[in-house]
Amino acid sequence: MRIKFTMPAIQTTPTKRSARARQPVKRATNLSLSVDVLDAAKALDLNISQVCDTYLRQMVTQEQERRWRIEHADFIAAYNATIEAEGLPLDPWRTF
Repeated sequence: MRIKFTMPAIQTTPTKRSARARQPVKRATNLSLSVDVLDAAKALDLNISQVCDTYLRQMVTQEQERRWRIEHADFIAAYNATIEAEGLPLDPWRTF
């Protein structure tokens, strides 16, 4: 099996906490937004803070994934080359 893309799983331990305690801590910040977009968002009654937080969270995740792929590219290439050359270690015993 070749490695195409993988990221380490984030381990979370379920705890009994209130719904409020599970929400991420937020910090006030200042943003500069285009006037026309800000006005349109307000007219649509969008929660600008939530929209910015959601989009920024997606961008951070994408950048972390990109950097992880770059950081581990050598290992993945070596692993895939080994599998190509030698096959899977337990391949003779596969039943499917």
